[in-house]
Amino acid sequence: MDNYAIADNFSLLSKLMDIHGENSFKAKSFASAAFTIEKLPAQLKDTPRDDIFRIKGIGDSTGKSILEMLDTSQFSLLDTYIGKTPAGIVEMLEIKGLGPKKIATIWKELEIESMGELLYACNENRLLLLKGFGEKTQENVRLNIEFYLSNRNRYLYAEVEETAADIEKMLREALAPANVALTGAFRRQAVIIDEVELVIAATVEDVLQKMTTLPGFVHVATNNSNLVWKYIDKLKVIIHTCQPVDFYSTLFTTTASPAFMDKFNVAGGASHLQQAISEESIFSAAGMGFIPPALREGYHEIELARQHLLPTLITPADIKGIIHSHSQWSDGLDTLEEMATTARDRGFEYLAISDHSRSAFYANGLSIDRVIAQQEQIDDLNKKLAPFRIFKSIEADILNDGALDYPDEILATFDLVIASVHSNLKMTEDKAMTRLLKAIENPYTTILGHMTGRLLLSRNGYPVDHKAVIDACAANNVAIELNAHPRRLDIDWTWLPYALEKNVLISIDPDAHSIKGYRDVHYGSLAAQKGGVTKANNLSSFTVDMLSNYLLERKKQKDITL
Repeated sequence: MDNYAIADNFSLLSKLMDIHGENSFKAKSFASAAFTIEKLPAQLKDTPRDDIFRIKGIGDSTGKSILEMLDTSQFSLLDTYIGKTPAGIVEMLEIKGLGPKKIATIWKELEIESMGELLYACNENRLLLLKGFGEKTQENVRLNIEFYLSNRNRYLYAEVEETAADIEKMLREALAPANVALTGAFRRQAVIIDEVELVIAATVEDVLQKMTTLPGFVHVATNNSNLVWKYIDKLKVIIHTCQPVDFYSTLFTTTASPAFMDKFNVAGGASHLQQAISEESIFSAAGMGFIPPALREGYHEIELARQHLLPTLITPADIKGIIHSHSQWSDGLDTLEEMATTARDRGFEYLAISDHSRSAFYANGLSIDRVIAQQEQIDDLNKKLAPFRIFKSIEADILNDGALDYPDEILATFDLVIASVHSNLKMTEDKAMTRLLKAIENPYTTILGHMTGRLLLSRNGYPVDHKAVIDACAANNVAIELNAHPRRLDIDWTWLPYALEKNVLISIDPDAHSIKGYRDVHYGSLAAQKGGVTKANNLSSFTVDMLSNYLLERKKQKDITL
């Protein structure tokens, strides 16, 4: 080990000791040793052992640790601390502006253990509830996390959407009049993107010559008719070249998942690919209705297309109101009136304000007195903003025993209740199912929120039996939220067809913690399209009158009265 490696180990140990609340003097001794070692003119490995202990700033403990590293290339004390620290907590030390003390607060008080969870918490304004964190600090943390995450290799769809469109536009201009189109997983609206793929009707030589002159592109490899690039040193871009007459057949085959192509070929579709004039003509010649790219995953879309039974997929324009949003009453950034007037001005017919319930102390959850006060404000605003309507809602925590977070007489005052798990996420499937099923069977539960609690690329959801949850929702007339936040998109789209088969309503909800969050219904709609959801299947596509009548009828069925 050289001096820098030894100093880095001491520095990391000092920070981890601070995070764990160890003796501050001992932690500082390792930090001081790290500083000293970095400035040494000679390598410790070339220094006589006894002389190491005579170096100012190196004590008996740090000296012995140096010898251990020099002799074994190991540092057992550091390994001990790394072993009892979640990897995500260690990773947070890479974020500018986050020192050990702040990281410890985030970990212990918010139970956050990964970078993605921390970014999500920033977007939900959770850090504002912690001592020593203001709005400016939270924003700086958010920006620094986004910068850090931008250098990894996998991305949320939302993270590359704008960049992919920019690349497509740039290449169309550079290679005109050649046909250029996005393809692959991005065109299928996959929730996780590993690379952006495009089809270009041009030769490898032409594409290579033109793209080499474009800013931000670095050529990595050429494989037959494909070119691999890095864009702005991070995003992998694959170019599929082809002859102009093969453009639509290449677009078709590169868009499809392998499972889709297998089924398409078995159905006799392969013979209709050559020199196609459009994708529509390929499907038509194969005796199928046009299958939108989002559905080309190899499930049941081929069979439905052959029977011309494909649904008309939901679009963002079909969302009539905002269900599941948070205001300054809990952990939202904007006031209730600002949330409502902005929703109205953007053409929505209603807002279901669903602030956090009382057990969510980390999110400034509403006590019973504050529930009553908020509902009084809603009554006043509904008079002022009519015909726009604010529905009285709450995101009620599903407690550890599966109960909801208020007594029945309070739950009865809400127009709708979203039941969600926010605590004790590290559960076995048996525990998770016990909690979820009891909450679903509660007559006051209208919508099951973010079913698994997952955060994409950051935190796996707790294990659940999806079929059993969906069956329970069907039996109890409970809608299932498709949480539209691009880091959640929970329920996973692969389970939407089963939910629709069981006649369970989906509710595409932004889980907005600011007015900017309303845009997330766009991402929820894209995920819903992959699962075959139509506007008739989606609760937030109901008009204000339809939703009002639905909620009143549901309360009658459940015998809920004030």
